[in-house]
This record gives sequence, structure tokens and C-alpha cells, in this order.
Amino acid sequence: MLYGYLPAILEGLLVTLRVAALSLLIAVVFGLAGAFAKLSDSRVLRAVADVYTTLIRGLPELVLMLIIFYGGQGLVNSLMDRLGYGYLDIDPFIAGTITLGFIFGAYLSETFRGAILAIPAGQMEAGSAFGLTGGQVFRRIMAPQMVRHALPGFANTWLVMVKATAIVSLIGIDDMMHRANLASATTRQPFTFYAAIALIYLSITTISTIVLHALERRYSLGQRKADF
Repeated sequence: MLYGYLPAILEGLLVTLRVAALSLLIAVVFGLAGAFAKLSDSRVLRAVADVYTTLIRGLPELVLMLIIFYGGQGLVNSLMDRLGYGYLDIDPFIAGTITLGFIFGAYLSETFRGAILAIPAGQMEAGSAFGLTGGQVFRRIMAPQMVRHALPGFANTWLVMVKATAIVSLIGIDDMMHRANLASATTRQPFTFYAAIALIYLSITTISTIVLHALERRYSLGQRKADF
């Protein structure tokens, strides 16, 4: 099957899934930081967060990936050279996951901001009145409710990010797409391999959609839907 390249492509699939999972964790960190910055009383933090989300959401993921990977590597090595150290070759896997997380953190920041605003402010004030710290208020009051409000936007971001992992092959990550490129060049059967990759991505997004819809139903228990 697939001219004997199926095992290699499945190994690349594991790399793709690792990139997606780690990128999601990084995106959540950036997203929460961006959301709280947008809601802070500091004009500087709000301005930085606005520039971050506006800039990232206004540029294609491929362009950002190349700019951050090559530009970031050049900046780091320029700094290393000034400090008297040698050339630093940044690992493509690390660079790719951080870049994807940074990109999609901009989208999640708006999702989380909306989820925070959907929670009545009186609940946080009540938590503080009972002597809870800021961290306890977030863990016990905000986070459980944020999940329900953020899940639809979070699900969309995850689905888009999974598909965007295909671009990390351009910076040298030996993922599923990279192996399909090598196999298609060797066998001269690009349609066969790219169609197989498309089916694999479709399977991932389909399973993700089913799981995320189940989570949405789980966290919506007891909630009334408005009829219009």
C-alpha cells in the first residue's frame, strides 16, 4: 500500500500530532496572556495585546512561519555573535511548535477574552469577598465557566491549527507532509500520496469534531437555550 511508504507516513503522522498537541498548549498560554492583557487596566498591556492579535490575524500562517523561523534564527545568532558565542542551529521542531502556538494564541486570546466577559463580574467580586486569592478565583470560579463559553471558538481554532501543521514541513520538520513529499518525488505519484494525506487530515478533523461536540454537550448540561 502506498508503494511501501505507508509505515513511514504513519511515523510522520505521530510527529504531526505531537506538533499539534504542543502547539495547542503554547497557544493556550499565549491566548490566556493576551486575554488578560486586553482586559487589564494597563494601557501598555492592552496596546501590546491589540498589536499582537491584529498583526498575527492579518497575516497568512505560512508567511508568519517563515518570517519567525528564519528571522528569529537570524536575530538569535546575531545576538550570540555579539556575545562571543558560536552559531546556534535552532531545532525545527521546537521552532515550528512555538511559532504555531504563537500564531494561534492570537486567535485564542479573543476566544478567552469573550469567555471571561461572559462571566458575571459579581461572581469574581464575591470570590474575593470570601477571601479567595486571584489564582483561586480563576481556578474555582472563572475557569470552569470559561470552558463552556470558550469551547466553540477553541474547537474552531484547534481544527484550523491541525490543518496548519502541514506548513511546518517547509522548515525541515520530518512530519507526515514532509515524508509524503519525499515519497511522491521518488515514485512520481504525487496525487496518490497527497490524496492519502488529505484523507488522514480529514480523519483527524472528523474525530476532533466528534470529541469537541461531545465536550460542548457535556459542559452545556443544565443550560437553557434561547428560542428566537
